[in-house]
Amino acid sequence: MEIKEVKTKSDLKKFILYPHKLYAGSKYWVPNLVFDEMNMLSKNKNPAFAFCDAKYWLAYKNDEIVGRVAAIANHHYIEKWKNKYVRFGWIDFIDDPEVSKALTETVESWAKSLGMTAIHGPLGFTDMDPEGLLISGFEEIGNMASIYNYAYYQDHFDKLNYKKDTDWIEFEVQVPTEIPEKVTRIAEIVKSKYKLEVVKTKSRKDLLPYTHEIFDLLNITYAHLYGVTELTESQIESYIKQYFGFIRHEFVILVVDENKKLVAFGISMPSLSYALKKSNGKLFPFGFLRLMKAMKKNDRLDLYLIGVHPKYQNKGVNSLLMVELTKQCQQSGIKVAEAHHELEDNTRVQSLWNYFDSRKHKRRRCYIKQI
Repeated sequence: MEIKEVKTKSDLKKFILYPHKLYAGSKYWVPNLVFDEMNMLSKNKNPAFAFCDAKYWLAYKNDEIVGRVAAIANHHYIEKWKNKYVRFGWIDFIDDPEVSKALTETVESWAKSLGMTAIHGPLGFTDMDPEGLLISGFEEIGNMASIYNYAYYQDHFDKLNYKKDTDWIEFEVQVPTEIPEKVTRIAEIVKSKYKLEVVKTKSRKDLLPYTHEIFDLLNITYAHLYGVTELTESQIESYIKQYFGFIRHEFVILVVDENKKLVAFGISMPSLSYALKKSNGKLFPFGFLRLMKAMKKNDRLDLYLIGVHPKYQNKGVNSLLMVELTKQCQQSGIKVAEAHHELEDNTRVQSLWNYFDSRKHKRRRCYIKQI
């Protein structure tokens, strides 16, 4: 077996496409868009490289690719959290302990060479990237914003002496035909008491004046969460350009105060999982059309980001966001919504799902190993 560093564009493409082979028989794995992955992992495309160093490796056995891994030193994270940690991510391998051991030892060796004290992951460059090893929910369809992996991965990490650092959990929520009366009542009280207003948008163009405010608020509300580093202005510009060009404005809920300042937001999108599977992560020749169709006609929704200004947290503003989103789901024929992963101790967000028909259907883990 041999571990080879990814050095060329051809190597990087092999790195990105390896999961397509590994998960070819899976009904639940969802491929990312190949060009998105190329941009994210390319130094000249991803603004995170302004404060990150990264290396990627492929594992070969008998001249066949049998695994991959990325290692990232996020210097903003190291400075903010005072942890000399290297992140690992984009890790996939066949069910062979020799392969997983060689991949993780390669990351550990690089981390030691940088003077680091531990490695943790799976994590991306920032909290906006997919993170967390799936440890339950293997027979649930994945999505483009999260990691899917086989069940044997957990056993490999346990045997390699990696320990739990934190867990995230995910919920699937049935869209009700009638919004729970208690949630509606709380939302109305909150609107009146704090003089809040839901922004009514007619097109994506109406969202543009709020895009920087959304990310500024995200930086404030997410700052204390596990591993989070604040997004830079260049990253914000990149995300606006990447996502707000095709997002459905109806599923972006914005709440402003009496001075028209943004105090809360919720960003969701119709699920692209089945369209991505059918197109195998490629836009052409027909992938783009499948994605556009999924955006317009769908009965599943992915809940990506919710943010409430600290001044308004624990005051029921989440209920206001949920009421508006539920109304839009009902109008658009959405039957099921999948919440993005939430830290297992984030009970404030999780308590909201108690008012709906929901189930905790996935758990994912960030591992750590001292080196």
